[in-house]
Amino acid sequence: MEYAKEHGAANAHGPMEQFDIVPLVPIHIGGYDISFTNSAMFMTFTVIASFLLFWGATRQRTIVPGRLQAGVELLYEFVADMVKSNAGKEGMAFFPFVLTLFLFILFGNVFGLLPYAFTFTSHIVVTGVMAGFVFISVTLIGLFKHGFHFFSLFIPPGAPLPVVIGLFPLEMFSYLIRPFSLSLRLFANMLAGHVLLKVLAGFIISLGFLFGWLPFAAVVAVTMLEILVALIQAYVFALLSCLYLNDALNLH
Repeated sequence: MEYAKEHGAANAHGPMEQFDIVPLVPIHIGGYDISFTNSAMFMTFTVIASFLLFWGATRQRTIVPGRLQAGVELLYEFVADMVKSNAGKEGMAFFPFVLTLFLFILFGNVFGLLPYAFTFTSHIVVTGVMAGFVFISVTLIGLFKHGFHFFSLFIPPGAPLPVVIGLFPLEMFSYLIRPFSLSLRLFANMLAGHVLLKVLAGFIISLGFLFGWLPFAAVVAVTMLEILVALIQAYVFALLSCLYLNDALNLH
């Protein structure tokens, strides 16, 4: 953050400037900086938007649903089917969490495409915390449900002892890197897409009216692609969370 303050002028038009975390309401308590930042603001917008979406759809429920109610019902059923298909009936107990996670990432990705917006899902600390929470949660669920039998997840059924000795560390390593791959996938896709958009937008100005339409067309095309990526990445994060939950509940 201090670096962003000191070098903000030099980096004002750079493609990485859009990722600077800027304090909006400075708050310092006991030597700790807990300022309300642009990242926190867009997280708040995301939570409010998610609440308003479901509140507006369910405020006047009718037998013949309107467009908003029908759209929210389709979204609800889509996530419910994803949880049930990939985590089983037991996984439906965690449906509210998966739905919340999906909406938080979805709105965060989409809001980040708006002009002058901030994409908090392009920060590894944000995606890392979400992935870490999913990883710790499903591990604890597996341990509480199965006890030490949970570790059979890392042992192929019927495998001889020499094979178990060789495969167990590999399976354990594969399990432990899940939060890293989960967080990096979302972070990298959001970061790369926004950098590309910023670079292409810079060409529009530098090439002028005569040739600026070429990068402008590219920006429009990439923006359409980024909307699709925003939707897909929210789905992939929620889907993988369901698959990890299925491993914890059913040990396969």
